[in-house]
Amino acid sequence: MPGIAIRRIAGFVATLLVAALVVFVLLDLLPGDPARFILGINASAEAVASLRTQMGFDAPAWQRFGDWLWGMLQGDFGISYTQGAPVAELIAERIWVTLPLAGVAMVISVAVGLPLGIAAARRRGRPADTALMVLAQIGIAIPNFWFGLLLALVFAVMLGWLPTGGFIPWQEDPVSAARSLVLPGLALALPQAAILARVMRTALVEVSGQDFIRTAEAKGMTRGEALWRHGVRNALLPVITILGLQFAFLISGVIIVENVFYLPGLGRLVLAAILERDLVLVRGITMVLIVAVTATMLLTDLLYTLVDPRVRTGGRP
Repeated sequence: MPGIAIRRIAGFVATLLVAALVVFVLLDLLPGDPARFILGINASAEAVASLRTQMGFDAPAWQRFGDWLWGMLQGDFGISYTQGAPVAELIAERIWVTLPLAGVAMVISVAVGLPLGIAAARRRGRPADTALMVLAQIGIAIPNFWFGLLLALVFAVMLGWLPTGGFIPWQEDPVSAARSLVLPGLALALPQAAILARVMRTALVEVSGQDFIRTAEAKGMTRGEALWRHGVRNALLPVITILGLQFAFLISGVIIVENVFYLPGLGRLVLAAILERDLVLVRGITMVLIVAVTATMLLTDLLYTLVDPRVRTGGRP
């Protein structure tokens, strides 16, 4: 187990280094001059050159990459040159919207997807199974931003139960802040719950053909009891991997939904930074999202290793 964990962590560090290099190179190759963009097209060449020197744009690329990497290791992501504030502070302010939103969506996805998958597997081949899988397929096909607009129309505009958008800070009104995340959380959770239901059903159907399920049925259990008592635990192994992928997607996939519901999270911040060509802010947010996604995948791998002994033994019994 320690050897596996060390290899996974080494891979995690290597992935972050490669990702940082790719992010830096891609953004560094973008056309246009950030200094010219900040000062405007009417700025003099001397003013543009002075700002480039002040912000370090005229340093060699390898030096700028090294300074940026070393600064991130110390928690310094640089200064946003459109907002005039440290990038780390801007991210810290917005991440308390994005992370809870991803968490709400994940809870809804698990609470809806797993029971639907189990119900479909217990009724395999029946009309209920077909109906549930058709609903799951529809859930996968529907864009989450369109579903979010539909939810806002029904539950906010027509019924008035929830706010249409915006966000009240947690320290001012925690209840209102939580209510603001319900509709966007549902919009994000729909396709993830549908995927989870299909994966859970497939895993349970595969497990239902195993010898231990037939043994349980031979001892007097019904198919549903055997699947619930013995099958669900074994079927959760592939589901764990899907959950890790889904949470990683939710963290990095909130940009559209946050803009639909006017949530002041990382999604809206990075979109504004892209439009304003604030490369320092874009790099910082991108790396934070990459770290969150990669860390989630690392934890998923380690959890899978703990749950499935075959991973630790290399497949040996």
